[in-house]
Amino acid sequence: MIGIAVPGSISPHTGLMQNANSTWLNGQAFDRDLEAALATPVRLANDANCFALSETSDGAAENARIVFGVILGTGCGGGVVIDGKLLDGARGIGGEWGHNPLPWAAPDEYPGPSCWCGRKGCLETWVSGPGMAADHARVTGETYTAIEIAARANDGNSGARATLSRHADRLARGLAHVVNIIDPDVLVLGGGLSQLSHLYELLPQLMGPHIFADRASVVIKAPKWGNSSGSRGAARLWD
Repeated sequence: MIGIAVPGSISPHTGLMQNANSTWLNGQAFDRDLEAALATPVRLANDANCFALSETSDGAAENARIVFGVILGTGCGGGVVIDGKLLDGARGIGGEWGHNPLPWAAPDEYPGPSCWCGRKGCLETWVSGPGMAADHARVTGETYTAIEIAARANDGNSGARATLSRHADRLARGLAHVVNIIDPDVLVLGGGLSQLSHLYELLPQLMGPHIFADRASVVIKAPKWGNSSGSRGAARLWD
């Protein structure tokens, strides 16, 4: 038996892949094709779902009742775990926050950059690694990766610091929107950008004004299992 973390998800209505940014997978019976090729039972789940399941089971959010796991890397994904169980939803898109619009957008943020999904201004176009890099290029004319931008910011570059500040503010708005809907006990950040230590300091205070509660404090944690968390969660699909 094999569990695999994938971009996108299996549609419960068609049994085919949907919403994968690796777009050649969409419309394919990927799980059945793998089972046939490997002659082994296969279960697939969205990579952010697998990440959230791993970190809830025995990771940074262990024993938390409601957990939102966030992937911030080449894309932007999310997974919801409630009482130890993944929330897939009726359409197989539970936690799919990256293709909602940036909340509380400023005039210069609307309609936003074009997204591979065909819409404009999706959170993924702002808070993923490539989203941060594109924002930096639009403002400064400089082409760097998100990790290079963070390194330049640490060296005191003002343009890079401003980019990190805009990114943190947008990420805070996106996460506050999630808090207002599912009210998680813990949020766990994953993906390459989860290594940016300033996010854990800045996000709680930036999110506060957008959270519709008298106690707006939030718990945001780094992943216990790092890059291994997705594969660990995939293995738990057979639990």
